[in-house]
Amino acid sequence: MASGTVRTERRTLATLLVIVLGLVGWLLAGHQWGSAQLSPRLGLDLKGGTQMILTPKLVGGQTVNSNQVSQARDIIVERVNANGVSGAQVTTEGTDNIVVSIPGTPTQETLDAIQKSSQMQFRGVLKAASGTPLVLPTPTGTATSGSTGTASGTATSAPGATSSPSSGAKSVVPGSLRAATTPVATTSTTTANGTATTPTSGATPTDPNSAAWITPALTTQFTDLNCGARGALANLVDDPKKPLVTCSTDGAEKYILGPVIVGGASITDASAGYVTNQSGTQTTQVAINLTFGGAGAKAYGAASERMVLLPDPFNRMAATLDGKVIVAPRFDSAIPDGRAQITGSFTIEQARLLAQELKFGALPISFTLQTQNTIAPTLGSDQLRLGLLAGLIGLLLVVVYSLFQYRALGLVTVTSLILAGLLTYLSVTLLGWGYNYRLDMAGVTGIIVAIGVTADSFIVYFERVRDEVREGRALRSAVESGWARARRTILAADTVNFLAAAVLYTLASADVRGFAFTLGLTTILDLVIVFLFTHPTVALLSGTRFFGGGHRWSGLDPERLGAKAFRYVGRGRVDMAPARRPVADNEGAVL
Repeated sequence: MASGTVRTERRTLATLLVIVLGLVGWLLAGHQWGSAQLSPRLGLDLKGGTQMILTPKLVGGQTVNSNQVSQARDIIVERVNANGVSGAQVTTEGTDNIVVSIPGTPTQETLDAIQKSSQMQFRGVLKAASGTPLVLPTPTGTATSGSTGTASGTATSAPGATSSPSSGAKSVVPGSLRAATTPVATTSTTTANGTATTPTSGATPTDPNSAAWITPALTTQFTDLNCGARGALANLVDDPKKPLVTCSTDGAEKYILGPVIVGGASITDASAGYVTNQSGTQTTQVAINLTFGGAGAKAYGAASERMVLLPDPFNRMAATLDGKVIVAPRFDSAIPDGRAQITGSFTIEQARLLAQELKFGALPISFTLQTQNTIAPTLGSDQLRLGLLAGLIGLLLVVVYSLFQYRALGLVTVTSLILAGLLTYLSVTLLGWGYNYRLDMAGVTGIIVAIGVTADSFIVYFERVRDEVREGRALRSAVESGWARARRTILAADTVNFLAAAVLYTLASADVRGFAFTLGLTTILDLVIVFLFTHPTVALLSGTRFFGGGHRWSGLDPERLGAKAFRYVGRGRVDMAPARRPVADNEGAVL
């Protein structure tokens, strides 16, 4: 075997070793200094979890129908699974209630995401003042102050953007601002965009931003509101047609808001990222990108054209969830196309959480948490043990078949399966830590099926090599030509398996998605093992005395495979005689 080829195969094996050691080190580091556990997280059917029942909260004679409940269920599914493949179940109970079942003990972030299930609304700010911040622990790395960004066509958060320490989604809201001074007379200002009229108090409201919405009763309610008091907003009535006195999610600011201008259902997309400047260079400024659709885009554009010309705080648009303000940026310019960008002094993690609230906050109806109970596993440890036993039996059958059919070469199959199992275990465990993946019985079934899929790749490769040996090729040449032919077949088969798993994961219910996920994951790992271990190992073994010499127990014995040796006898004729076992020199090279 050429020394260059040997070095290449050894580098390939070293790459796999680095990957395995890297995953092991990552897991151990996460266990030592983070919240990672050394075993996979189990799903609802194997470990049990928490069940919550949500019931509609209706105001002003509002009614609910089955279509609204179904739409709300779909949005709650997206919220629950937004931070990872959790294996949660969300179903409807009767005509009104929604039942959410989460494996294990849910984090506070998950509970907050589910309980924040009211309709997202956008209201104009009529008055704002400093509130009494809630006395709660602040997460490490939370930004508490910052500056205002400015960009054409963007809505920019006001100074002092901060995150709510009480919210699992760490909503971003403006910090302490001065109390708004309500104008007492109508004034007109001529600008490049036209003539703007400052709202006037003591008159009939003409639009959602009119100061005439501020009545003496609202002013008294606003003055008396203590955002830091427990249950301060317990009796909050969020009527979209009326003004609202409320607080930010962290209690740092209190507001008088006008009627709803745009409903959250108009949001078609919300994402977080970094601002790109005019030269196309990405900056370190974090932004939340919002896209409104349909009539919502027109209403948002018309409001922005009107509000951008108004003084503070009338130029601010508040987004409310559960009646509380999660963000209240001011307009820097009109946004006629419904594509807004919110910038401020929040981190990328906070921006992503807020974008998630904005994107998944558009429920057609509001919900309150009715009950929360701990539920037992539907299958339990016995079923898991039986499933693992079934997988072990399948693995042993594959090992027995490989050793019987391929003799010593079957040891490569056994080692490959062990490595595939190790990579699967590490991947599932790390995904449980990083993305809240839960291994349920369907996922265990997918791993068991993957044993056969992985073994099939080895069989295709070995049989291609043996076919080449039967045709009279030397073993080293047979390994390379057999690999070239088997590689295409393995790639085609695994591509079909992965596409099937992806389609099943996308279209199936939660009970089947675990199977699809593990099937897709193990299909990828199958390619990693075949390309980084199986082929380079066989290539290196082909240069040894035992395998390259065609030992009768190697699985590559030319005589046992019925190989023919071609001998030229003249006049265009060849003589096909039974091949003899090749002889290897003292260095292991085949002669």
